[in-house]
Amino acid sequence: GVFEISGFPWFYNNNSFCRLDINSLYKFSEGIRYLAWNTAGGAERFASDSPVLAIKIELSSAEDMSHMPRSGSSGIDVFIGSGKNKRYFGTAMPGRGEKNYHAVFEGLNREMREWTLYMPLYNGVISLQVGLEPGSKLEKPSAYTIEKPIVFYGSSITQGGCASRPGNAYTHIVCRCLDANMVNLGFSGNAKGEAEMANLIATLQMSAFVMDYDHNAPDVEHLEKTHETFFNIIRKAQPELPVIFVSKPDFDKNPDINALRREVIYNTYISALNNNDKHVYFVDGQTLFGEKDRDACTVDGCHPNDLGFMRMAEKIYPVLKHAVNID
Repeated sequence: GVFEISGFPWFYNNNSFCRLDINSLYKFSEGIRYLAWNTAGGAERFASDSPVLAIKIELSSAEDMSHMPRSGSSGIDVFIGSGKNKRYFGTAMPGRGEKNYHAVFEGLNREMREWTLYMPLYNGVISLQVGLEPGSKLEKPSAYTIEKPIVFYGSSITQGGCASRPGNAYTHIVCRCLDANMVNLGFSGNAKGEAEMANLIATLQMSAFVMDYDHNAPDVEHLEKTHETFFNIIRKAQPELPVIFVSKPDFDKNPDINALRREVIYNTYISALNNNDKHVYFVDGQTLFGEKDRDACTVDGCHPNDLGFMRMAEKIYPVLKHAVNID
């Protein structure tokens, strides 16, 4: 169809907004089975000359979180423009306790433009309807510069907690700068580096894989048991795939333990290099919040706010750009 839906690799099997293959959900923890229905990373794109856009949405939950704005957890971000020139136009967001809401965006000229709608980061979408001015043209959007998605796997931070709106998650910021398609497999509190997850991810077509689950490994020993194993499953299936290892950004709270965790991740990277792997990259989480005012980068000492996500994106972008080798 004309509407391009991305962020749901199994969309045509599932016929719904689930981030994992519905037929594989039974293999995973209760947490992942629930969070797979959060639409983090989901996007709809289309082109139209309509001067007005209406959105009507039904969410699966009306709940709020204490530390994340409703606009980010349950809102829809609207961007206009194509390629690397997408710019923010507005956010559709529910009122308190609302599962169904709608929004109208107007004030534009009648000319062809591309629309990108980013779906809620921490809620499920049962239905999403888009309305245009009668008589408007509707066409496919242009292809992404990087059509095969960059796939991110990790914690609540990867999922987008606690961006003030969906487009401000670091994953979206980076992929907008690269004009890349994306799949977000961030599972808040539940990314434990399970072999089943690695096997599932290994089946995906992707242009790069970002492995960012440090945060959810219960302890250093768990990370040691799972990290290299997880990577090796992916690597065996896709020998040339660029893989980026990232350690946790909220380093300062417990620097001694976090340094040990980082070392485990760094060891996976070094071990790959020693095996003559030319497609691995390492990002030190301690650098992600920058040098100055690091304590202003989170809402609770852990989850990034918009400043934190912007700084993360600025550090991760050049590594991904190099990995996918585009100018």
